[in-house]
Amino acid sequence: MYIKVRVKTEQKRESFEKSKKEDEYLVSVKEEARNGWANEKVLEILKKELQKKNVRLISGHTSPSKIFSIED
Repeated sequence: MYIKVRVKTEQKRESFEKSKKEDEYLVSVKEEARNGWANEKVLEILKKELQKKNVRLISGHTSPSKIFSIED
């Protein structure tokens, strides 16, 4: 299964919200979009919130719009 994630970096609070569209989420993180720090934090949040172990970043490594693969 693939999901779309819109990421906001350098926020005061971390958050995880489901968008109005199906399979789309908004994730805010405190980390900077540098050296993959924000991507690592987003992966951590997705694994926790979706309760899945196999989550991979497929597309959007340097973009705020990302696509992740979720496997059971």
